[in-house]
Amino acid sequence: MSVQQKLMQELKAVGLAMVFFGCWIAMLVFIKQLILAEYKITFHGFSVVLIGALILSKVVLILEHVPLGEWIDSRPAWVDVVLRTALYSLGVLIVLLLEKTFETRHEFGGFGAALSNIFQHADIYHVWVNTICLSGALLMYNILTLLRSHYGEGVILRLLSLPKPKG
Repeated sequence: MSVQQKLMQELKAVGLAMVFFGCWIAMLVFIKQLILAEYKITFHGFSVVLIGALILSKVVLILEHVPLGEWIDSRPAWVDVVLRTALYSLGVLIVLLLEKTFETRHEFGGFGAALSNIFQHADIYHVWVNTICLSGALLMYNILTLLRSHYGEGVILRLLSLPKPKG
């Protein structure tokens, strides 16, 4: 495989993952807009959708190549899905906590004080909502990756194009 083919394959993988995570993040941002509109608060966060989807997709694609250990190879596939989802979700939580800590460091007088006070800050609910929603996205992505690895590329599109089974 040539370098150009590898590059195109990588760009396609990042693009598809970015579209997948972008849809999830866009729904989350849209829900936030609807909730804040009830209180007459305007919110524009669609640049977050693009940046968040790009970062999340690239990190997940890199972490897919990290082996979890030989002991997991003898376990059912759902163990890998659950373990990867939990690890990726923990990573999302840590990144979001660090982001909020960095944002509030001036308010609390430094990074250490902000980190110790982050769970009393009002934005912690924002962190939990984002973590929960992105964990759902990660779970679905890991399930789809499992299906693709067992049944080949395009399995979801093939299944969706078939008529609904009877009974």
